[in-house]
Amino acid sequence: MPVLHSNILGEGQPIIILHGFLGMSDNWKSMGSKYADEGFQVHMLDLRNHGKSFHSTEFNYDLLAEDLKQYMDHHHLGDAIILGHSMGGKTAMLFACRYPQLTKKLLVADIAPKFYPPHHQDIINGLNALDIKNISSRNDADEQLSKYIKNIGIRQFLLKNLYWEEKGVLSFRFNLKVLSEKMEEIGENIGSTDTYKGPTLFLRGDRSEYITPDDLSIIKRHFPLATVETIDKAGHWLHAENPTQFFQKSILFIK
Repeated sequence: MPVLHSNILGEGQPIIILHGFLGMSDNWKSMGSKYADEGFQVHMLDLRNHGKSFHSTEFNYDLLAEDLKQYMDHHHLGDAIILGHSMGGKTAMLFACRYPQLTKKLLVADIAPKFYPPHHQDIINGLNALDIKNISSRNDADEQLSKYIKNIGIRQFLLKNLYWEEKGVLSFRFNLKVLSEKMEEIGENIGSTDTYKGPTLFLRGDRSEYITPDDLSIIKRHFPLATVETIDKAGHWLHAENPTQFFQKSILFIK
């Protein structure tokens, strides 16, 4: 079984960072560097079918959590602070519930332990509509994608996944075929009886609707020690939209 690709920075207590849907470890490099500067060993992972990690026809949260367990075993990590954003946050929640002995602390960014209806269809439709083999530049890709996705920030986030597979041939790092087919898995919840009784922090963006006040009871049911804090002037990509406050609140909890 292949091991997840990662970028590792620094020395000390491990922090493992799990990106969101269609993201990759590179999205967390600047934040990861800040944690490393504070005396931590930061592992920024590419989840399966994302970034430079292996592609697979199978994709669900059970597998994502087991991939993380295998990664920790491979790197001989006794325990770690687990930080996950969105899809990575769901993975982190499930992992903490299954392997509390390996989870020193849990930090979840802008996702709650509940079912979310599929809501990425416009993005998937836009990506699948790209004539990727006949695109010669990122600007060309952006122009085509803008017909489907108006938000320039989301387009830039997605286009970071473009790379030169060979001379003159662009490809996406994520496995678009499988992620398109398995998109409903992204909204799935952790198990109804899953609990983690260790220190837990949920961070939500004040402009995001992913965590609402009504979610506090379900968060507490699964994570009895959890606190929920809000990042100002931030939507779903809160670590990118207000990195200063995200770092301040997260490092206070981590330390």
